[in-house]
Amino acid sequence: MANCAHEAHQPRETYQERVKLIKEHADSFYSNLKANRVESAIQDNRKIEAMALQMGDTARKRTGQPSTPAAEQDVALLNTVNATAATNWLALGQYYAIKRQYPQALATYRHLIDSYTNSIDRPYREQALRALKDLGRLHPPTATANP
Repeated sequence: MANCAHEAHQPRETYQERVKLIKEHADSFYSNLKANRVESAIQDNRKIEAMALQMGDTARKRTGQPSTPAAEQDVALLNTVNATAATNWLALGQYYAIKRQYPQALATYRHLIDSYTNSIDRPYREQALRALKDLGRLHPPTATANP
């Protein structure tokens, strides 16, 4: 009987471990960004994105199966992980804009717009589009002179 109880509790532990790992990567992202370790921050966010991809694959494998509380919890966590990564890209774009690294800011916002295409990602795409417009006002493209 004790073994059954442990098995029933195991998915919850896995869920809690994933939540902890996501939080660690998110905290590390912001710590690295604050310390101007941009490459490390990007790597942290890539790890979060990789977790989202893995969780998405798991969720797709369950398609067509009866819904369970664990499956619903996994989908909610997937949405949270995805939102965390998208929010981090927005923060990175803002970091670049503050540092007047406009080409990097533009590339970061475009990455978000191009990569986060699900309907649930719409608010993040819209924020990135607004940021691109703002950057266009701050740093308009320079016209090239024709000889």
